[in-house]
Amino acid sequence: MAMDAERIPVIVGVGQFNDRPENPDDGLDSVGLMEQALRLADQDAGGGWLKDLDAIATVDQISWPHLTEIPQKLAAAFGANPKHLETTDMASGDSPILLLNEAANRIGSGEHKIAAVVGGEALRSAAHFAKKAAAEGKTFGGLGSSVAEMAANAAPSYRKRYGLLGPVDVYPLYENAGRAAYGQTLDEGQDESAQIWSLFAEVAKYNEGAWIRKGATPEEVKTVTPNNRPISHPYSKLMVANSSVNQGAGYIVTSLAEARRRGVPEDKLIYVGLGAAGHEPDEPLERDRYDQSPSMALSINKALELNKLNSSDLDYVELYSCFPCVPKMARRVLDWPLDKPATVHGGLTFGGGPIGNYMAHAVVCMVEKLRESGSKGLLFANGGYATHNHSLVLSKEPMDHAQFPQEFLFQDEADAARGAIPPVNENYEGPAEIETFTVLYGRDGSPRWGVVYARTPDGARTLAKIPAEDEAGIAFLTDGKAEPVGSQGKVVAVANGDHIWQR
Repeated sequence: MAMDAERIPVIVGVGQFNDRPENPDDGLDSVGLMEQALRLADQDAGGGWLKDLDAIATVDQISWPHLTEIPQKLAAAFGANPKHLETTDMASGDSPILLLNEAANRIGSGEHKIAAVVGGEALRSAAHFAKKAAAEGKTFGGLGSSVAEMAANAAPSYRKRYGLLGPVDVYPLYENAGRAAYGQTLDEGQDESAQIWSLFAEVAKYNEGAWIRKGATPEEVKTVTPNNRPISHPYSKLMVANSSVNQGAGYIVTSLAEARRRGVPEDKLIYVGLGAAGHEPDEPLERDRYDQSPSMALSINKALELNKLNSSDLDYVELYSCFPCVPKMARRVLDWPLDKPATVHGGLTFGGGPIGNYMAHAVVCMVEKLRESGSKGLLFANGGYATHNHSLVLSKEPMDHAQFPQEFLFQDEADAARGAIPPVNENYEGPAEIETFTVLYGRDGSPRWGVVYARTPDGARTLAKIPAEDEAGIAFLTDGKAEPVGSQGKVVAVANGDHIWQR
């Protein structure tokens, strides 16, 4: 049965914008970046779309928190009167794919004809203006604290006591648990990270939309230097997301019928496939394990199943890359080769890490790649602390099975795939086994302390520190001579209320 072209969602225009003015005072705010990105998307689609938008959906931004009603501001700038205006509840890495899936659903239901999805972060400008205002004794209305400080303020007290404040402190727990589960030595795990990241840097080198375009060899990625200082073991600066950017990206989604009425060439149309989402518990301590993510696997596998694809059918993928553990887990789900790039944009280190909007840049680049060559691409998005997962397929050819609207949240299946979540014992003392770990570093590259996630004999989870002055303990976690995960020790309470790990 032929599908109704009025209900088939296609992407007709994409745009991304990097703002790097010679004079930092000329830097745009987040709304300015979004406007520029959608104007570029409009040009890409042949022009004349923005004034007719039925919907504008924006990814929440953090760099200019005093800016409100951003979709309304964009509508006014375009002379549009959309009936649907939306901003996501938070700046999460899955947001651009979630909003794309929702836009496809509304077009598939006939609710909308033309929708725009866009996001932007001006953290570079916000930092400049905050510093300038402070020097003048004034208050800046934008982001006055670092992303790390914001995470610290939001962290629950138990994790905060041990320094596990933001994603940069939590994702290494997945890295170290995963490496042990894969049977890798520390060097082998670092080599895998360096290989993936070097390919990201190579993609970014030839992508005009990327933020850092110098390339990087595996050796440069994994070698600790003053310019590549350790952040949290085993990650160095070149392995983590780069949020100090001014970047905006967005896209215009419409029906196949509307695209044809407006004369968009068939070879510019990219069809939206079906999506699948699943989530982990919000609190990282309340996960069943750290060597894999059941909701990630569910999201990726279900997206392939819904779109009647195998991983070998994919020409391109974007595997979210805030930290190496995420694409490492994802590529194992997909069986994606190590020597094949897992990005079309360049990853969050080199392509740029505009908080929740990175995947909008990935959508832009995936559309451009599919227009040039290939047939199918998978977009895998991750947000929070390995919390939120959303995968979606884009295709150069129509997909008769991709009928919208669709139900894309498969949380019951994700929950069913998850093992029992161990209870947390904040006051435990006694023998325990290391489940995973990390070491947190200062800006001078010296260790601040180590953090151990340990399992008690009755299966509970508890935290313990290894003080920086315990040089042998820090070395045990970091030198790669032995595998810390699975090793035995004990948790000992100390006078300040903390608990420390002793071998």
